Amino acid sequence: MSAPSMTTQVERYLSLRRAMGFELGIAGQQLMQFARFVDAAGTRVVRLEIISAWAAAARKPTPLTCARRIEVIRPFVRYLKQLDPAHEVPERNQFGRAHRRLTPHIFSPAEIEQLLAAATRLSPTRRVCPLCYQTLFGLIACTGLRLGEALGLTLKNADLAAGMLTLRRTKFRKTRLVALHPTAIAPLARYRMQRKHRPPLNECSFVDHEGAALTADHVDYVFEKLCAALGWKPRGGHPRIRVTDLRHTFITRRLALWQANGTDIDHATLALSTYVGHAKVTDTYWYLTATPELMQTAGARFEAFVQGDRHG
Repeated sequence: MSAPSMTTQVERYLSLRRAMGFELGIAGQQLMQFARFVDAAGTRVVRLEIISAWAAAARKPTPLTCARRIEVIRPFVRYLKQLDPAHEVPERNQFGRAHRRLTPHIFSPAEIEQLLAAATRLSPTRRVCPLCYQTLFGLIACTGLRLGEALGLTLKNADLAAGMLTLRRTKFRKTRLVALHPTAIAPLARYRMQRKHRPPLNECSFVDHEGAALTADHVDYVFEKLCAALGWKPRGGHPRIRVTDLRHTFITRRLALWQANGTDIDHATLALSTYVGHAKVTDTYWYLTATPELMQTAGARFEAFVQGDRHG
């Protein structure tokens, strides 16, 4: 009996893993791409050569992209190897580390104002509502929400009277409350009044002129269009400015303010980590080293501490 196709093997693997509670959304898509790549090569055994070829076949085959493809493949190939020892498991760091934190683009307050103003100048179309995009980007900038969290926000989960958002089953399947600053409530209320005139196709807060929920891909497209119109270039390690950089800016600016004011960073960071929905407080601590401004403030405080110790 011949071995099943790689597509069949991946389908069985994904079915098993998802039955155990793993979602494997993007990873599942990549595994199916890998399966089709292997099947097209006419082989039923996964060798290191074909893994390397698939990793390098990415649309943008940077070392980081290749490393992340290897990370997706390894658990699946380990599963295959239990069924047939002929399969070869790639080394974890074959293309380097898969998770390298690149410095984000940190917006200045003036840039955020420019972004929101530019959003109001968007040409209204069936899919583009200027006030919707201004409100969406403003909400992310002042709360640090993930884009998916903001797009998943429903009308009933935004209690503007109480100044509170309820985010349900977000990343890591968590539900959390996000308090709104008073300056954020008025823009949301203004947008909600306009939102009432859209067709009630769903309960999503952010919709286009026909009432359809905005998609992350289209939001990214509009955001990149705005950045290009403003003539911005990315500051940091990423090749482009991203919507998620608004979230990074919120976290970094808050930490910088606390650090400058001499706030107890340990206690404050724990609260911030909960507010932004990080799984581990160490994810939030990373932002302390994310920008030169934070490092400069930390260095100045340490120097003052040393000088005080010498003269005390």
